[in-house]
Order: sequence, then C-alpha cells, then structure tokens
Amino acid sequence: MSVTRVPRRRRGTSPGLLLVALVPAAFLGVFFLYPLATILLEGLRPDGTWHLGVVGEAAGDADLRRIALVTVSLAAVSTVLTVLAGLPSAWVFARLEFRGRRLAWALLVVPFVLPTVVVGAAFRSLLGAGTEGVGPVLAAHVFFNLAVVIRTVGGFWGALDPGLEQTSRSLGAGPVSTFFRVSLPLIRPAIAAAASIVFLFTLTSFGVILTLGGPRLRTVETEIYRQTTRFLALDVAAVLCLAQLVAVVAVLVVWSRWQARHQVTLDLEPGARSRRRADTAGDWVGLAVNAVVLGVLALPIAALVW
Repeated sequence: MSVTRVPRRRRGTSPGLLLVALVPAAFLGVFFLYPLATILLEGLRPDGTWHLGVVGEAAGDADLRRIALVTVSLAAVSTVLTVLAGLPSAWVFARLEFRGRRLAWALLVVPFVLPTVVVGAAFRSLLGAGTEGVGPVLAAHVFFNLAVVIRTVGGFWGALDPGLEQTSRSLGAGPVSTFFRVSLPLIRPAIAAAASIVFLFTLTSFGVILTLGGPRLRTVETEIYRQTTRFLALDVAAVLCLAQLVAVVAVLVVWSRWQARHQVTLDLEPGARSRRRADTAGDWVGLAVNAVVLGVLALPIAALVW
C-alpha cells in the first residue's frame, strides 16, 4: 500500500506581523542607519567622490591607535571586574532563599536603566567633584552592568540541577574545588554571554567617559565627538565610526552564537527547587558578600539623593 504525502500549505505573512516588524525597522533606520550613513557620506564623500585615503592615514596615526587600544583595554578590564563582582551574588540568588530576595532581584536592574548623566552626577557626589580618571570610570561601568552578570549567570545557574554540586561535596570536595570542577564548566556559557554583553556596553560607553573620565581619558566614542564638534574633522570621525561598527558587529556575532547554542536568557528567574535556606558558614558568607554588593550599588544613588 502506498501512501501519498500531501504537501503542506505555506502560510503567508499576515499584515499585522509585517506592521510589527516595520516598527523596529523604521526606528533603526531613522535613529541609527540614517545618522551613520550621513556621517560616512559627509566624511568620506564630501564632494561627490570617495576619499578613502583617510582610512590609511587614520590607521597609521599613533594617537588614534592608542585611543583604540585604551578603549578595548578599558572595556576588557571593566568586563573582568563586573564578572568577578557579580559571580558571588549570582550564586546567592541561584542557590539560596532569603528574605527580600524577590525585591532585590527586581531592584538589580535599576542601575542598568539609569541615564549616564545621572550616574555621573551620583559618582561625583560620592567620590568628590574633582575625582576623575580610570578608577571612577571602572566603578561606574561595574555599577551599570552588574545586573547583566547577576541576572544572566544567576538565572542560568538556578536552572541547573543542584544535585551535581551536592554530590561533589558529599564525595569530599570543598566548595572551591566544587566550583571550579563542577559549577564553572556548567555556567561557562552564561558567563560568556554576560561578558559579551558587558564588553559591548563598555566598548561603546560615552556618557560615563565624558562625565567621569576627565580630559586625559580618550576613547573611540569621545574621540568621535571631539573630532566632530571641536575640529569638524568629519573624515576622521567617519573612520572611527566604521572601526567601532566593525567591533560592535564582531561582538554581536559572538554573543548571538552563544545565545543560539546555549539558549541563555537575560532575565531567567532561578527556579525555586534549586534554592534552600542558608545552613552553613559558607552560605552566610555568601549572603554577607551579596549584602555588601547590593549596598555598594545603592551608595551612588544614596549620595545623589543626599
């Protein structure tokens, strides 16, 4: 007996879906692609012909190469500090149940959504009006992006079976050995995803550098602003825009591949089954560290209000 397969009818795209897709496309076109295209055309094609020699001149400029190196280095250090600061709290939110946990989980995103000018004013209030340089910029970057690490890694960590860690402890492994041999390999995809996001945000940081970096700290973002507004060197600004665009696309490609391969989400709530009440000295140390982290996050906001 033969069976004839009936081909499925391909569903057409509904007008409603097209309209929903057109809204973000129009937003990106008006507020991102159009300004970028304008800068590139005004800088590299001012009189109707392409002047691509400025690309080689900018690449050979030692000052611009130093600015690019500072930008990447600052973003890399900020990412490492943010990941290191966020991992203890990620473990606490993933594995421990404590009073006020849901409120703290929700309030973690407050620094992430604050305007950079407000954060700059807050850190100036906290550290003093004359405090500028790399230190305040790194502190502000960690303040901004700590929620990305805690919520991404903590959510992913909380979705994993805690029995693996408990088995390792029951076999005689200490907490440090269990972390490096069991937990770290499992949460590495989430760490990589969070680090990619943080690196992207700090690589394109503008407001923080402008308000807290001082005149000596120059990055690609602030140099684009400086070349455009102070020197009207649109050709140099266009080359820097292209270089930054390439870097951003590269980071997005890496992040999207991790995202597609491991399905790591930004706002995954840790499951209740993976959490327990604190009952060991290590648990209480973790809670104390988490309280310190949350307190440090609250300091700039409290200083601004004061």
